Order: sequence, then C-alpha cells, then structure tokens
Amino acid sequence: MTALALIVAAFVVMEPVTYLAHRYVMHGLGRRLHRSHHRRWPARAEGEPFFEANDAFPAVFAGVVMVAMAAGFNVDGLGVLLPVTVGVTLYGFAYALVHDGYIHRRIPVRGRHPALDRLAEAHALHHRFGGEPYGMLVPIVPASVRARAEAADDRQLTRTDRR
Repeated sequence: MTALALIVAAFVVMEPVTYLAHRYVMHGLGRRLHRSHHRRWPARAEGEPFFEANDAFPAVFAGVVMVAMAAGFNVDGLGVLLPVTVGVTLYGFAYALVHDGYIHRRIPVRGRHPALDRLAEAHALHHRFGGEPYGMLVPIVPASVRARAEAADDRQLTRTDRR
C-alpha cells in the first residue's frame, strides 16, 4: 500500500514540478531549445523533421529518472526511489500522450475527447501568448489570459466583419 501511495503522490507532484520546469527552465535558461517547440504550433508541417531541439528536455528528464531508478534498485536504503520513479514515469507517459500525441499530433492518438480538448485549448493559449498556463495535465488559465484571448478574438471578428 505504501508503494502505491508513493506512486500516486509522485504522479500528482509532477504537475507543479512540470509547471516550474516549463516556466523557469524552458522559458528561462533553456528557451533556445524550447523555442523550436513554439515555432511548430499547432503541429509539425509536412516535410519537417520529426524531432525538434525541445526534445532534449524529456530525454534529459528521463535520464535523471533512470539514474534514480537504478539507485533505487542498487543502493541499500534508496528503495523508496522505485515507486517514486514509477509515478514520475507514469506522469511522463501521460504527458507524452496528451501533449505530443493529442495536442501536437506527433504520435497517433485516435478520436476526440472533451476533457483533452480543454487541455488543448489551454495549451493553445500558452502558444498564442507565450506565457501562462505553463502546466499541462491541470493547466490553470488566469482570468487575465482568458480576457486577453477574448479581446484578441473580438478584434479579429471585428476586422473580419469590416471586409
């Protein structure tokens, strides 16, 4: 039971960790790599390479998790790392399916799902304005960002109506 609780806790804690990494690493020191991801919105154009510079982030994060998992298997007293790394890995898998699969269509995901469409809409706001929301599976869209998007949409409609 303790292992299951640790797996669930690690999965849940990964959302704020992801938020912080996205905001302060990917939009901070690592913005040169992450920029490749923002250039390809909403999805990879035909003929573009499958991989982008931004893919270095999940590769590095997975490497850290693998080292922690190896330590959990091989170092006495660090066995607690095993269920934690399982929870982190499950989060990474969910993130890849939602972000890379459903939202960006980099991996095939069939069908449309209303809950995932809401996540895609929040992520579209991030790509549109380059700021909040930084979270992925539980994105919190500030009211100011929603208002900015509505104002921009209203301006676009007004321009279209004038034609």
